[in-house]
Parts: sequence; structure tokens; C-alpha cells
Amino acid sequence: MTAAEPVPAGKHGEPAADPATLRRSVAAGAVGVFVHWFDWAAYAYLAGTIASVFFPEGDDTAGLLAVFGVFAVSFGIRPLGALVFGPLGDRIGRKRTLSVVIFVMSGATLVIGLLPGYSQIGIAAPLLLVFLRLLQGFAAGGEFGSAASFLAEYAPRRRRGFGVSWLEVGSLLGFLAGSFVFLLLSVGLTGEQLSSWGWRIPFLIAAPLGIIGFVIRSKIEDTPEYRTLEATGNVARSPVRELFRANRKQLLQAAGLMTMMHVPFYAVLTYLVTYETDYLGHSAGSAAALSTVISLVGLVLVPSFGRLSDRVGRRPVLIGAGIALFVLATPAYLLMRTGLVGTWIGGLVLGAVLAAILGTYAVWSAEIFPTRTRQGGLSIAYNLTAALFAGTVPYLMTVLISATGSSLVPGPYLMVAAVIGLIAAFSLHETAGTPLLRAEDLPDSRVASPAAPDPR
Repeated sequence: MTAAEPVPAGKHGEPAADPATLRRSVAAGAVGVFVHWFDWAAYAYLAGTIASVFFPEGDDTAGLLAVFGVFAVSFGIRPLGALVFGPLGDRIGRKRTLSVVIFVMSGATLVIGLLPGYSQIGIAAPLLLVFLRLLQGFAAGGEFGSAASFLAEYAPRRRRGFGVSWLEVGSLLGFLAGSFVFLLLSVGLTGEQLSSWGWRIPFLIAAPLGIIGFVIRSKIEDTPEYRTLEATGNVARSPVRELFRANRKQLLQAAGLMTMMHVPFYAVLTYLVTYETDYLGHSAGSAAALSTVISLVGLVLVPSFGRLSDRVGRRPVLIGAGIALFVLATPAYLLMRTGLVGTWIGGLVLGAVLAAILGTYAVWSAEIFPTRTRQGGLSIAYNLTAALFAGTVPYLMTVLISATGSSLVPGPYLMVAAVIGLIAAFSLHETAGTPLLRAEDLPDSRVASPAAPDPR
């Protein structure tokens, strides 16, 4: 089927896709986020080791802050990548941007794995590390919007929540793989071996995975909705202008939902490892084991909550999760201070709440944007909030705990994120089961009504 051909309608008047194509679309959408988050998890878990390799010896806290600073800076450039790749996907298609971003991300990851340390090339080492993380962040700015649009537009309308939830299953698999590799490294290698060469292994593993993802993405057709826009001549010519003119409200609403996701995601799956070792006195192996178990639980719960949102709606699931986050965040961190058992209980409670958010926020955000500007809207909202509230989590927590002397700081911070998300959720209407193609996508009125088949 060429881009100029109309896409046949399926059940409920939505563009149809055969089951084999749906399976390939899930793989194509999830593989990129898997590679992306495997890399980010490896960097976060190895923060202390990377600090010793790339930054001069001295104050350990200063070195750790430098590594987390690089982590935050790479998030800071993601909105620029979103402004490039998001609207580009609305103009040339989801498939092409998916292929480009995974190629750039995996290439930069490979180079980091081969990069000499400060003892070999001096100040050039941290400068090159910063450059490569910026390159990764720029490409990552196009990953979420492309993948979320891709999965939402391929998933059957009545199972869209379940279909899009596999995006976050890919994210959790990436974190799970990263934590598992870190666990193996921390158990199987001495500290000297880890600092000398062991830290490179996760980055070298991620590169061939990126190549596999590139091949998968290059072999699948673009989404039925996007091909319908092409076939009817309704692709947006200026997606950014159209987005900010007609969809500013949706941008703010999506940003609120994503803030409520970003903060606990990084607090629980990234920063918690450092928090346990630095402030609770647990071993690195124990911290990695808890992260692994939280990710495993999430693999089951995230698609379950996505399926639940298809049955009862997005609002009940996400609002319930936001209330739970607000109520349980600080008690969970109080519980962690009681010992190892309390740490595991508190971590698992926060992980379950996070799973409910992950299973619902992406599909709800995708459904509130029209198809003409969906990828741009998702990309900009996601990466702007990531730059402000996600990449800064490890750095900000380190600074605030040092300044206040209280290890309870993450709890109130999660509560603030919950309030922001709840404000956005209460402002939104229910969208479960609604069509993605709307009148504003097809101004000539050739969009199907929910009750009748598409005349195409």
C-alpha cells in the first residue's frame, strides 16, 4: 500500500491493521524505548563509577554532582530535539523519525562505551562525555512522541490503553535489563575492575540492540491514521504553528499528566539506587535487587492498568493513582528509614502506584491531541516536563538533602508532582474508546462517526 492510497476502515470505522502488523508495531514502538532506558539506567546506576573515571579525584560529592549534572544537561536539550523530531513526524510520518532517533541514540551510546577516561586524555574526557550525552538527549527528544503516536494509532480503539501501555513495558524492560546488568557487574567484579573496564559493558551492549531496533522500525509501514492524512492531503504543513495556535490547552494538560509520571519514575527507578546506598546505608547489590523487583512487578501491573483503563476509563485509573501518590509518598520514605524490610515495602508501594500512572498517562495524552499535531504535541509536552522535572531529580535531591539534612525530601517532592498531575486529570474529559481521527484532521468531513463505518 502506498502513501497515496486510502487506508481501509476496520471495526468501529477506524483504519484497519492486520494482527501480524499490530504485533510488529508493538515491537517497533517498544524496542526504541527499551534501548533508550537501558542506556539511561546504566548511566544512573554507574554514576559513582563514572564520576571516578571522567572527573578529577577530590570531593566525592562534587564528583557525583558532576555526573548528575551531565545527566540533567542531557535532559535540558531534549526539548530542542522534541521541537525538531516531533513536528517532523507530523510532516513526514512516525516511521521515519522512529528510525532516525534510534540510530543516533545507539551510535552515541557505543562511543561512550569506547571513550577514554580523565586519566588518559584529561579534560577532553568529561567534555566528550557531555557532548555525547547532549547528542543522546537531542535524539531522545523525538523518541517518546514518535513511539507513543505510533502505538496509539496502530492499536484497536477498544484496546488502545493496553496497546500503548507496551511503550512503558519497553521502558521498564530497559530499566530491568540495566539494573540486572549492574547487579551482575557489582557482584562479579571488584571495584577496581568495574572502574577500569566493567562500566563500559552496558554501553557496548546497547549499541547492537539499537541496530536491531533500527531494522525492525525500517521494515514496518507507517500508521493507518497517518497514511489516511497523506491519502486525503491533510498532513499539517506547519505542525508547530498549528499546535500552538489550536492545541495549547492540550499541551498544558499533557504536561501535567507527564509531570506526575516523570518525578516518581526517576525517583523510584533511577534515584532510589543512589538514595539507598548513600543515605540508607544499604549495599549496591541490595539496591539493585530492589530496583529489579520493582521493574518486574511493573511489567505485570503496567499492561494490567492499561487494560483496566480500557474497561473503566482513563480518569478513574489515573486520578486514583494520583491520589495514592499524594497520600503514600512521604509515609513510604518514612518506612524506608526503618531498615531494609521497610525500604523494600516502601519501594514496592511506590512502584505499584507508578505502574498505574505508567499504564494510563501515555494513552490519555495521545488521545487528547488531533492526529495532525499528535507527535509534536506529545514530544514537546513530554520532553519539556522531562527537562524541568525528570532529569533534575537526582541532582535536586542530592542538593536538597545536603542543604536540609533530611532524607525525607523525596516524599514531599512526589506530593507536589501528584498535585500537578491531578489538576490536569480533573480538567480532562474521558477519552477511552474515542476515535483518533477527528473533524480537525480531515476538514473535508471524511472522518468516520463512532456509529457508522467510514465511507472510504
